[in-house]
Amino acid sequence: MIEIRQMLRLWLQGRGLREVARLSGTDRKTVRRYVERAQSCGVDRDEGVEQLTDELLTAVIAGVRRSRPNGKSDAWETLAGQSEQIKEWLDQGLTLTKIHILLARRGVVVSYRTLNRYAQAELGFGKRRTTVRVADCEPGAEVQVDFGRLGLLTDVEGRRRVVKGLIFTAVYSRHMFVFPTYRETLGDVIAGFEAAWVFFDGVFAVAIPDNMKAIVDKADATDPRLNDSFREYAESRGFVVDPARIRSPQDKPRVERCVPYARSNFFAGKQFRDLEDCRERAQRWCRETAGMRIHGTTRLRPAEVFATDEAPKLKPLPDNVFDIPTWVNPKVAPDRHVQISQALYSIPGDLVGQRLSARVDSQTVKLYFRGELIKVHPKVGPGRRQTDPADLPSELTAYAMRDLTTLQRKAFDHGGHVGAYAAAVLEHPLPWTKMRQVYRLLGLVRRHGADTVDEACRRALDAEVVDVGVIDRMLTRATTAQQLTLLPPPAPSRFVRSTTDFAVRRHS
Repeated sequence: MIEIRQMLRLWLQGRGLREVARLSGTDRKTVRRYVERAQSCGVDRDEGVEQLTDELLTAVIAGVRRSRPNGKSDAWETLAGQSEQIKEWLDQGLTLTKIHILLARRGVVVSYRTLNRYAQAELGFGKRRTTVRVADCEPGAEVQVDFGRLGLLTDVEGRRRVVKGLIFTAVYSRHMFVFPTYRETLGDVIAGFEAAWVFFDGVFAVAIPDNMKAIVDKADATDPRLNDSFREYAESRGFVVDPARIRSPQDKPRVERCVPYARSNFFAGKQFRDLEDCRERAQRWCRETAGMRIHGTTRLRPAEVFATDEAPKLKPLPDNVFDIPTWVNPKVAPDRHVQISQALYSIPGDLVGQRLSARVDSQTVKLYFRGELIKVHPKVGPGRRQTDPADLPSELTAYAMRDLTTLQRKAFDHGGHVGAYAAAVLEHPLPWTKMRQVYRLLGLVRRHGADTVDEACRRALDAEVVDVGVIDRMLTRATTAQQLTLLPPPAPSRFVRSTTDFAVRRHS
């Protein structure tokens, strides 16, 4: 009533509707409705403000505002009839704008503002959930980790690149560490963790990162699947990884506010020579500025609390450099090799077509089948082949490995002349190019017998003929001649005439 009285008083003073709306902070259309209603109730602009009595104002308000017996408008009552449907749409994740459109299609036409007020008042739309502050852990128990954008930095090639900060915050003391980096790869994340352990001079028992792709392969609220390489790194350093849930910053609140703090207080407005210079100055800032400030929650200096309470509780620093492994799943090819990083490695057993798990580091390649380690190879460069002769079938090993000694030994096992003939065949500047001929000679042994082939080789050596093809023809012709001598004489034909029919008669 006071606002309406002020509105009408300004109008009675001779001000226009636009100016009244500006001075009273009311919409001009609303001012017009109240002025027109006041005029219909007998208010004269030429008379003074004394005519604005409480009775008059009550009549003006009653004329402008519709009667609401239960205190609700007609639009509100209409939305109440659609309450269940609106709630169902909200549960499905539909926006209020989309719900406003769907209601209009059903013939329920209300203003969006009314729908918004109804959803907030009756259905709890837009209300924030009540949060409960989680108690701090024991000293040295947890460190929370998060990636955040710091700003732009010119790299060595003169390009302007985005710099991100891998930020670590000790939960108990709030002491923090910032590791600037260009990328979020596994190598960069592990490098950041290694730098953090050096900065804190120890390893925390639990790390709580967000669901960064370099660490988490599959996010899950209760059973996330970690990257195999990072899980191996965590085991080697002796800490447990407990990733936060997706889109749940409340799971790591201690580090969330450190991201904008590092961006504004450390990075903004400074010039850095390169990324290494940025990292060195970030460490100094963490010790001297962030670590020595009075924390807004604890009202203590984080670096001092860390040195007193947390540092003695941390696990000791590792004394070895972690060789970051890579896990791949190669398929065994028909030649019993797998391809890893464009290099080939042999596989024992008959596993052609099977998928293996391979762990690759800078020195070795370990191959697993169904969780069992089946082979370890030294790592070779791209385009190279690492073959263990024991992995190949015995009948193919000599040929695959170009083992001339084994091939000659096999030939001598069938006879001295066979071995000597094989040695004569392999007496060549490029002996492995003659291996197929020796294999042909061994095939003749299987076909005709060792003694027969040995005799043929003796005769060929005497004639100084070194050609496996000649041996083959000799054995084939000998076999054919032997077969002909063993054949019985042909039987006479049924239709052949008697020989007496062709006798020549002599006359005396």
